[in-house]
Amino acid sequence: MPSSTSNFKRILRLPRLFFSKPPEIERVHGGPPFEYERPIPQVPWRGITVVVVLIVIAAVSAWEFCCRSIGYGPTLNDNEDLWTMARQRVKPESVVIIGDSRAWYDLDLDELEKGFGKRPVQLAMGGSCAYPVLADLANDENFHGTIICSIVPRLFVAPPGTLPMERTEKTVRRSHTETPAQRVSQYLAMPLEERVAFLKQEELTLDDLLKRLPIPNRPHAQVPPRLPPYFGTLDRERRARMIEECARPGSELARMIQQIWIPLFTPPPPPTYIPKEEFEKKMGQAIEQRFHDIAKAVQKLRARGGKIVFVRFPYGGGLKDLEDRETPRAGIWDRVIKDTGAPGIYYEYYPELKGFDCPEWSHLSAGDSVEFSKRLVPHLRKALQL
Repeated sequence: MPSSTSNFKRILRLPRLFFSKPPEIERVHGGPPFEYERPIPQVPWRGITVVVVLIVIAAVSAWEFCCRSIGYGPTLNDNEDLWTMARQRVKPESVVIIGDSRAWYDLDLDELEKGFGKRPVQLAMGGSCAYPVLADLANDENFHGTIICSIVPRLFVAPPGTLPMERTEKTVRRSHTETPAQRVSQYLAMPLEERVAFLKQEELTLDDLLKRLPIPNRPHAQVPPRLPPYFGTLDRERRARMIEECARPGSELARMIQQIWIPLFTPPPPPTYIPKEEFEKKMGQAIEQRFHDIAKAVQKLRARGGKIVFVRFPYGGGLKDLEDRETPRAGIWDRVIKDTGAPGIYYEYYPELKGFDCPEWSHLSAGDSVEFSKRLVPHLRKALQL
């Protein structure tokens, strides 16, 4: 009785375009019949290879030219593996920078190294909450160094489940679970990212480009605020530097980013599926728990001889009006300083620190970050009693 497989072979009729006529089934010394084999078509493979390579080079070159023409330049991607590389450089007595993008852009590692006698490790992240990193360092029994922690109030007390918290938690988790393959992939990617502009993974992927389509808000379908486009570079130490186009006063890029900050920092309306009073109560409880957790982490760190100083970095324009109205100093900042007993440096109360202009309202230019860091170092040393 013929098997189902043999029936299938008999019924299936494949096109003969790339197949030669099957030879007769032969037996060798009474052995089994030869199986049919697909022959390699007699086509000019070398010429096809050359044409494909030229097409790929032309397409890649065109995309690279397009990306550079709209303002992009080569820079490392601030991904979880790059952060993990920096986290692995933390030694027991390291100086570590944590927090949001203001500590990322506004602190110059060279000037801090001159002031502290050791090279700081940059662990701040754009649009992130500092607490998961603070907790990770506090739970590291080997660490008893110094932490410089930036505070942007709304980010610092971001509740669980929000984007700032999720991003930081995911990154910290990666530092404990990174595989050898992920580590090698990061090392291989860096030389390319430092030379090719279109490898900006957070902005030039198809998914991110589609998110830029001007889709208006609709009932029950609100478009989230847009994130700022490329305006800074990042090196292997995770030092961020504002590009010249953004740092130029009154530039189109700076003005565009200014208008992005306002909706991004404006608190969203409470959800409609829960009573407003209940929502505010739950948010208040989450913030109170954060204050408790921060104080506990700082206490654990200082019990081992570690030190921490909180810093409020410069900001300006319409963003300053919004932040000062929604999160004044007398609120979250004062509460953190009071609960932790740690020193704090609020730039606005030091004449030598408050005269800096943020071109796009939230970060210092590359040149100003050097001068700001130079002026900040004496205050840091005094606050840390060094």
